[in-house]
Amino acid sequence: MRARIRAGDPQAFAELFDEYAKTIYNHAYRLTADWSAAEDIVSATFMEAWRGHQRLDAEGGSVRPWLLGIATNLVRAQSRGSRRYRAAATATAAAAGAAAVADHADEVAGRLDDRRHLAATARALAGLRRTEREVLSLCLWQGLDYATAARLLDVPVGTVRSRLSRARKKLRKLADAQLLDAFREPPAVDRQIRGDRTIAARPAQEGTW
Repeated sequence: MRARIRAGDPQAFAELFDEYAKTIYNHAYRLTADWSAAEDIVSATFMEAWRGHQRLDAEGGSVRPWLLGIATNLVRAQSRGSRRYRAAATATAAAAGAAAVADHADEVAGRLDDRRHLAATARALAGLRRTEREVLSLCLWQGLDYATAARLLDVPVGTVRSRLSRARKKLRKLADAQLLDAFREPPAVDRQIRGDRTIAARPAQEGTW
Protein backbone atom coordinates (compact mmCIF):
# COMPACT_ATOMS: atom_id res chain seq x y z
CA MET A 1 0.00 0.00 0.00
CA ARG A 2 2.81 2.43 0.82
CA ALA A 3 4.43 1.80 -2.52
CA ARG A 4 1.14 2.37 -4.33
CA ILE A 5 0.52 5.60 -2.42
CA ARG A 6 4.01 6.87 -3.10
CA ALA A 7 3.44 6.09 -6.78
CA GLY A 8 0.25 8.16 -6.78
CA ASP A 9 -2.08 5.23 -7.52
CA PRO A 10 -5.65 6.68 -7.55
CA GLN A 11 -7.15 3.29 -6.65
CA ALA A 12 -4.89 3.11 -3.61
CA PHE A 13 -6.23 6.46 -2.41
CA ALA A 14 -9.80 5.29 -2.98
CA GLU A 15 -9.10 2.26 -0.78
CA LEU A 16 -7.40 4.50 1.75
CA PHE A 17 -10.46 6.72 1.96
CA ASP A 18 -12.85 3.78 2.35
CA GLU A 19 -10.76 2.33 5.17
CA TYR A 20 -9.85 5.45 7.14
CA ALA A 21 -12.40 8.19 6.43
CA LYS A 22 -14.47 7.34 9.50
CA THR A 23 -11.37 7.20 11.70
CA ILE A 24 -10.23 10.62 10.53
CA TYR A 25 -13.73 12.03 10.92
CA ASN A 26 -14.04 10.87 14.53
CA HIS A 27 -10.57 12.18 15.35
CA ALA A 28 -11.34 15.56 13.76
CA TYR A 29 -14.66 15.83 15.59
CA ARG A 30 -13.03 15.12 18.93
CA LEU A 31 -10.59 17.94 18.31
CA THR A 32 -13.07 20.47 16.93
CA ALA A 33 -16.48 19.53 18.42
CA ASP A 34 -17.97 20.64 15.12
CA TRP A 35 -19.58 18.19 12.69
CA SER A 36 -19.15 20.47 9.69
CA ALA A 37 -15.53 21.26 10.53
CA ALA A 38 -14.80 17.55 10.94
CA GLU A 39 -16.17 16.85 7.48
CA ASP A 40 -13.97 19.59 6.04
CA ILE A 41 -10.94 18.13 7.82
CA VAL A 42 -11.62 14.70 6.30
CA SER A 43 -11.67 16.13 2.80
CA ALA A 44 -8.60 18.27 3.43
CA THR A 45 -6.70 15.36 4.98
CA PHE A 46 -7.04 13.14 1.96
CA MET A 47 -6.36 16.04 -0.37
CA GLU A 48 -3.17 16.82 1.52
CA ALA A 49 -2.22 13.14 1.54
CA TRP A 50 -2.64 13.07 -2.25
CA ARG A 51 -0.54 16.17 -2.71
CA GLY A 52 2.19 14.92 -0.38
CA HIS A 53 2.11 11.23 -1.27
CA GLN A 54 5.82 11.19 -2.11
CA ARG A 55 6.67 12.34 1.42
CA LEU A 56 5.26 9.12 2.89
CA ASP A 57 8.05 6.88 4.18
CA ALA A 58 8.61 3.85 1.99
CA GLU A 59 8.98 1.57 4.99
CA GLY A 60 6.52 1.10 7.83
CA GLY A 61 3.27 -0.50 8.81
CA SER A 62 -0.19 1.03 8.76
CA VAL A 63 -0.55 4.47 7.21
CA ARG A 64 -3.19 5.42 9.80
CA PRO A 65 -0.70 7.41 11.96
CA TRP A 66 0.37 9.34 8.86
CA LEU A 67 -3.23 10.34 8.13
CA LEU A 68 -3.91 11.19 11.78
CA GLY A 69 -0.85 13.40 11.80
CA ILE A 70 -2.07 15.27 8.72
CA ALA A 71 -5.53 15.72 10.24
CA THR A 72 -4.09 16.95 13.55
CA ASN A 73 -1.97 19.56 11.80
CA LEU A 74 -4.93 20.71 9.73
CA VAL A 75 -7.05 21.15 12.85
CA ARG A 76 -4.27 23.14 14.46
CA ALA A 77 -4.04 25.40 11.43
CA GLN A 78 -7.81 25.82 11.29
CA SER A 79 -8.19 26.62 14.97
CA ARG A 80 -5.15 28.84 15.33
CA GLY A 81 -6.35 32.20 16.66
CA SER A 82 -9.93 30.91 16.90
CA ARG A 83 -12.03 30.58 20.02
CA ARG A 84 -14.94 28.79 18.43
CA TYR A 85 -14.30 25.46 20.09
CA ARG A 86 -15.99 26.15 23.40
CA ALA A 87 -19.09 27.68 21.80
CA ALA A 88 -19.30 24.87 19.25
CA ALA A 89 -18.90 22.20 21.90
CA THR A 90 -21.68 23.68 24.03
CA ALA A 91 -24.01 24.04 21.06
CA THR A 92 -23.45 20.49 19.79
CA ALA A 93 -23.02 18.61 23.06
CA ALA A 94 -26.67 17.55 23.20
CA ALA A 95 -26.29 15.98 19.77
CA ALA A 96 -22.93 14.39 20.44
CA GLY A 97 -24.37 10.88 20.71
CA ALA A 98 -22.70 7.61 21.34
CA ALA A 99 -20.96 7.47 17.96
CA ALA A 100 -18.70 10.38 18.79
CA VAL A 101 -17.83 9.64 22.39
CA ALA A 102 -18.78 6.04 23.08
CA ASP A 103 -15.15 4.94 23.38
CA HIS A 104 -14.51 7.53 26.10
CA ALA A 105 -11.56 7.80 28.48
CA ASP A 106 -11.66 4.80 30.77
CA GLU A 107 -12.03 6.81 33.98
CA VAL A 108 -15.48 8.05 33.02
CA ALA A 109 -16.63 5.54 30.42
CA GLY A 110 -18.17 3.24 33.02
CA ARG A 111 -20.51 5.97 34.23
CA LEU A 112 -21.63 7.23 30.84
CA ASP A 113 -24.51 4.84 30.25
CA ASP A 114 -27.04 7.11 28.61
CA ARG A 115 -27.21 10.00 26.19
CA ARG A 116 -27.40 12.64 28.94
CA HIS A 117 -24.16 11.36 30.44
CA LEU A 118 -22.50 11.35 27.02
CA ALA A 119 -23.60 14.91 26.36
CA ALA A 120 -22.27 16.01 29.74
CA THR A 121 -18.89 14.51 28.94
CA ALA A 122 -18.86 16.14 25.51
CA ARG A 123 -19.30 19.47 27.27
CA ALA A 124 -16.48 18.54 29.63
CA LEU A 125 -14.17 18.06 26.66
CA ALA A 126 -14.58 21.76 25.93
CA GLY A 127 -12.73 22.45 29.16
CA LEU A 128 -9.61 20.69 27.96
CA ARG A 129 -6.77 22.38 26.11
CA ARG A 130 -6.18 21.52 22.47
CA THR A 131 -2.97 19.69 23.36
CA GLU A 132 -4.86 17.61 25.93
CA ARG A 133 -7.58 16.67 23.44
CA GLU A 134 -4.89 15.66 20.95
CA VAL A 135 -3.21 13.15 23.26
CA LEU A 136 -6.57 11.79 24.43
CA SER A 137 -7.70 11.18 20.87
CA LEU A 138 -4.41 9.75 19.61
CA CYS A 139 -3.49 7.59 22.61
CA LEU A 140 -6.84 6.53 24.07
CA TRP A 141 -9.32 6.69 21.21
CA GLN A 142 -6.98 5.84 18.33
CA GLY A 143 -4.82 3.50 20.36
CA LEU A 144 -1.45 4.88 19.26
CA ASP A 145 1.55 4.20 21.47
CA TYR A 146 3.36 7.06 23.19
CA ALA A 147 6.27 7.03 20.77
CA THR A 148 4.05 7.28 17.68
CA ALA A 149 1.92 10.04 19.24
CA ALA A 150 5.07 11.92 20.23
CA ARG A 151 6.36 11.74 16.68
CA LEU A 152 3.07 12.99 15.24
CA LEU A 153 2.85 15.85 17.74
CA ASP A 154 6.56 16.63 17.50
CA VAL A 155 7.07 16.48 21.27
CA PRO A 156 9.10 14.21 23.58
CA VAL A 157 7.55 10.94 24.74
CA GLY A 158 7.62 12.23 28.31
CA THR A 159 5.50 15.18 27.27
CA VAL A 160 2.88 12.87 25.81
CA ARG A 161 2.77 10.88 29.06
CA SER A 162 2.41 13.97 31.25
CA ARG A 163 -0.22 15.56 28.99
CA LEU A 164 -2.23 12.35 28.89
CA SER A 165 -2.10 11.96 32.65
CA ARG A 166 -3.28 15.54 33.20
CA ALA A 167 -5.94 15.25 30.52
CA ARG A 168 -7.42 12.08 31.97
CA LYS A 169 -7.61 13.52 35.48
CA LYS A 170 -9.01 16.80 34.22
CA LEU A 171 -11.59 15.08 32.03
CA ARG A 172 -12.78 12.95 34.92
CA LYS A 173 -13.11 16.01 37.16
CA LEU A 174 -14.96 18.05 34.54
CA ALA A 175 -17.22 15.16 33.60
CA ASP A 176 -18.13 14.59 37.24
CA ALA A 177 -18.98 18.28 37.57
CA GLN A 178 -21.16 18.13 34.47
CA LEU A 179 -22.99 15.08 35.77
CA LEU A 180 -23.50 16.76 39.14
CA ASP A 181 -25.04 19.78 37.43
CA ALA A 182 -27.23 17.52 35.28
CA PHE A 183 -28.66 15.68 38.28
CA ARG A 184 -28.74 18.55 40.75
CA GLU A 185 -32.20 18.86 42.33
CA PRO A 186 -34.04 21.94 41.04
CA PRO A 187 -34.89 24.67 43.56
CA ALA A 188 -38.19 24.49 45.36
CA VAL A 189 -41.04 26.17 43.53
CA ASP A 190 -43.68 28.24 45.26
CA ARG A 191 -46.84 26.21 44.71
CA GLN A 192 -49.14 29.20 45.11
CA ILE A 193 -50.41 30.30 41.73
CA ARG A 194 -50.28 33.99 41.13
CA GLY A 195 -53.74 35.50 40.87
CA ASP A 196 -55.35 33.19 43.45
CA ARG A 197 -55.88 36.08 45.88
CA THR A 198 -57.52 38.16 43.21
CA ILE A 199 -59.87 35.35 42.37
CA ALA A 200 -60.58 34.67 46.03
CA ALA A 201 -61.36 38.34 46.65
CA ARG A 202 -64.06 38.44 44.00
CA PRO A 203 -67.67 38.12 45.21
CA ALA A 204 -68.83 34.56 44.81
CA GLN A 205 -71.39 34.21 42.06
CA GLU A 206 -74.35 31.99 42.71
CA GLY A 207 -74.01 28.64 41.02
CA THR A 208 -70.29 28.92 40.44
CA TRP A 209 -67.32 27.53 42.28
